[in-house]
Amino acid sequence: MGNREDLLAGARKVIVQRGVAKATARDIAAAAGVSLAAIGYHFGSKEQLITEVLSDTLGTEIGDSMEAMIRAGSGVPPLRAFAAMWNAMPTVIADNRDAMLASMENLVRVARSPEAQKFFAESAPGAYRDMATALRVAQPHLSEEQAVAVAELYFVLVQGLGVLQTIAPEMHLPDGDRLALAIAALAGDAPAAD
Repeated sequence: MGNREDLLAGARKVIVQRGVAKATARDIAAAAGVSLAAIGYHFGSKEQLITEVLSDTLGTEIGDSMEAMIRAGSGVPPLRAFAAMWNAMPTVIADNRDAMLASMENLVRVARSPEAQKFFAESAPGAYRDMATALRVAQPHLSEEQAVAVAELYFVLVQGLGVLQTIAPEMHLPDGDRLALAIAALAGDAPAAD
C-alpha cells in the first residue's frame, strides 16, 4: 500500500474507534504510519480525508452488498427482486452500523463545507452508474434511463433507511414487501384496499 491507501485505512480505524469528532490528524497519521504532512499532500485536509474514507467505506460495504443483491435478482420479476433486496437491506445496514454512525456524525460538517459537498455531488453519478449497470444485467428489459432512475431511487432509499435504522434501531420501518406494495400501488398494479 502507498501513503494514500495507508491514510484511508488509518482514518477508517481511528474513526471507528473514536468517532469523527475525536479523530485528530495526528491520530490518523500515527495509525497510518505516515507523517502528518502526508494528509495535506494526498487529501488537502483532514476533513477531506474523512469525507473520502466514509464515502469509500460505505460505498464499498453497502454499495457492493446492494450490487450483489441486484445481481441475485436476475431472472426474478422486478418487483419481487426489489422486495427481496429491501427485505435484506436492514441486515446490511446493521452490519455497517459503525460506519453509518461515523457518516451521520460527519453530515453536519459536510453540509457546511462546499468542498465536501462538491465531492459528494461529483461522486453520486458514479454510484448511480454502477448500480444501473448491475440493474441492466439483472433486469435486461430496463432501458438505460430506467435503470439510472431505479438506481437513484435505491440511493435515496438506502440513505433514508440507513439514517432511520441507525438512529432508531427499534423503530418499525417498512420492509421490502411493503415498499413493493407502495410502488405497485403508485403504478396502478396493487389491489384496492377493502
